[in-house]
Formats: sequence, C-alpha cells, structure tokens
Amino acid sequence: MPHSRNSDTSKEIIYKALRRAIIMGHCRPGERLSVEAIAEEYGTSVTPARDALQMLSQEGLVTIKPRSGYFVAQVTLKELRDLLELRQILEVAAVERAAQQITDEQITQLEHVHAGYTGDDDESYERYTDENRRFHCLVAEASGNQALSAALGRLHDRLARFMVMRRAGQTMEHTHARIIEALRQHDVDMARQAMLSELNESRQDVIDQVIRQEGASWSLA
Repeated sequence: MPHSRNSDTSKEIIYKALRRAIIMGHCRPGERLSVEAIAEEYGTSVTPARDALQMLSQEGLVTIKPRSGYFVAQVTLKELRDLLELRQILEVAAVERAAQQITDEQITQLEHVHAGYTGDDDESYERYTDENRRFHCLVAEASGNQALSAALGRLHDRLARFMVMRRAGQTMEHTHARIIEALRQHDVDMARQAMLSELNESRQDVIDQVIRQEGASWSLA
C-alpha cells in the first residue's frame, strides 16, 4: 500500500532530525535507535520511523542488525582511513578533470555555494556540512562525469559527522576559494595542489579528533 502524504512528510521530518543528531554527535556511535521510541516521540506509526532509519542506513549513518534493530554506525580507524583515502582518489580525479573543462557558469555556481560563517551552533554546522558536500559535488559535476559526482556525494554522506568534528566552518570558504581560483585559470597542477592541501589538512584533523576525543565511542581497531 502506498504511503500517505502525511506518512511521507513524517518520514522526512524524522530523517532530517535523526541525521542532524547523528552528524552533530548527539546520537553516539553504537547507540541503539528504537523504532517504537522514535515513532512515539514524533507521534507517528512505526512505518515512517523505520523508513527514515532505512534512508540513514543507505548513507552509512545507521547500521541494521538482524533481530537486534537499528544502531548508529560505528567504524574502525582502518575503515575511516580507507574512506578518507578513497575521498582523496575521487576528489583529485574530479578536480583535475574539472580544471580542463569547467565553464564560467559552473565557476559562478561554486562561488555562490557558501552563505558565510555564522557561528559554531548546530544549525550553522549542518549548513556548512551541506555546503561542503555541494561544493565538492559541483566540482565533480564540472568534470563531466555524473557517476563520479554521485559516488562522491555518497562518500560525503558517510563522512559528514567526521567533517563536523573539524569545526572548520570559519576557514572552509577561504580554502574553497583557492580551488575556485585554480579552476578559473584552468590550471590542473594548481587545482590538484589546492585540493590536496584541503584534503591533507582535513584528514589529519579528523583522525586526530577521533583518536583524542571520540576513541571511547568508535571501534578504533
């Protein structure tokens, strides 16, 4: 039976609220997410709650364990490093190709991604994270490879909560400005170095934060 409009609306509301809670660290890695409790909190049936959790599982933010339920996803340190390495492979490939063929219209899109730094509250960091994802996906789109852009978007979804740990909202726009300038000049080497500079700094910050502050919550095997 198809979902009603109210059911679909409830699913989206629950999805967005849980996603923010996971990304901001309010729901901890390994924490069990009760379908019944979520449904009660939002005044819905279990169906939209379960659908929202399924959506989050597709982003790698929730793990479904048969006969056990839904849990905030954990990763090992090896898995995190693998994800960050994959990000570098995809981002560098994207920016090198984009530098060769990006259009003026696409440059303008990149210049208008960021709404500016507004503070360190949850709402601002949710926006920064979404803007960062959009920026990098637009670079990948400018490469002309839509599959690359889609893959990078899924990877950013999985890494979103780690990106928040960096608290880099104040510097992100300036970092991206260097990438934009290299793309505007169609300078492949300059674009590669600007992207690598951001990725290397991001990777080290994330790993340091995870080990120092979050080690008890993550499965750091």
